[in-house]
Amino acid sequence: MQGPAPIRTDSSNGFANNTMRVRLPAIIDDTLALNSDYDASIRASLKKLRDEIARGAPIPPLPKTEPDHDEWLRAIEKQREVVQSQPGWHNAEWFFAETYAYRWILEAARWQETGRDPFAPKKLEELHSDALWQLVKRATQPADSLAAALSRLLALDLWANRIDLSYAAALQRGTETSAEDLLVDDREAVIAQVLGEPAGDIYLIADNAGSELAMDLALVDALLRLPSLRVVVCLKAAPTFVSDATPSDIWLMLAEMERRGDESAALASRLRAAWSAERLRFLPHAFWNSSHFLWDMPTSLHAALNQAQLVIIKGDANYRRALGDCLWDAQTPFADVLAYLDAPVLCLRTLKSDPLVGLPSAARAKELCSSDPEWRTNGKRGLIQFKARTLQSQ
Repeated sequence: MQGPAPIRTDSSNGFANNTMRVRLPAIIDDTLALNSDYDASIRASLKKLRDEIARGAPIPPLPKTEPDHDEWLRAIEKQREVVQSQPGWHNAEWFFAETYAYRWILEAARWQETGRDPFAPKKLEELHSDALWQLVKRATQPADSLAAALSRLLALDLWANRIDLSYAAALQRGTETSAEDLLVDDREAVIAQVLGEPAGDIYLIADNAGSELAMDLALVDALLRLPSLRVVVCLKAAPTFVSDATPSDIWLMLAEMERRGDESAALASRLRAAWSAERLRFLPHAFWNSSHFLWDMPTSLHAALNQAQLVIIKGDANYRRALGDCLWDAQTPFADVLAYLDAPVLCLRTLKSDPLVGLPSAARAKELCSSDPEWRTNGKRGLIQFKARTLQSQ
């Protein structure tokens, strides 16, 4: 389905423009503060990058020695066609500019050489927070049935998406919610899908480490109660968006669960057993770090997802990737926009940017605009959106 043009970082979208002018430079400053032992050359490179992003300098290619130089160079050339001039940090398509800025943070921090996650200090602080482990306690409480457990865990997994270390406005809200915060609730349909077709693979496209990853794993544990099911957790191949989950974050989480004991340790034990039995996989892929939209995924990845029993897309950035990061009419049917995937699709996302589809009515959007002008971006509201298998593949 052909959508509008992607959001750009110029003044046409205030939130995207503010992200590049203010939020990303502040994230680089925070990274410098939390990695005070960085070599002087790394600190200088990060400060230079911060200043260039803040003033909207032309977007540079990666060094030619980098293995992904050609891939990102093609993306820059595409932006040149879009803007009809030299692309800069403040005039390019937002999804490209933001994903590429994080790639440049890794370049400045020399992650390829050291393997040191520049965002690790923030991730570890959240991993050891009391709030995270209180959330795990809630997630591991007994339920009357698998359906009841899935319903509770889907909600917990959604609201844990607020705990985003790159976005303070959502982070400070925590996971406590009111009924009106959930704008779309398709839990009944997705649970019927899962329980009605127990054989097959479920792909969970992860977002944040920490609280959200813990809730991802609690949801995975419940899904694995279905004996013929396999779950694949899709992870970033490199650190990005501050708190996005990589394979190392998985193993840190499992180790911390074991250290905490009780139900947390039991959860980790079940997950490790499922991994050993290859019913649970943790698979990184460079595509999840790229600037490509979801319909441009590699053929092999597209084929795997298309054959899945369910694809779960987590979080705001993945939602933007799925929608093409553009301003659809908010009442556009979710299933129409996601029709390029044959498989059933579930999105769990708290709103931290403008793209949105599947809202039940124009009146609801008008009401929200009146009561809370920043409702699309402040992390308060959430969506549990589901589309069934595309008809031609049934």
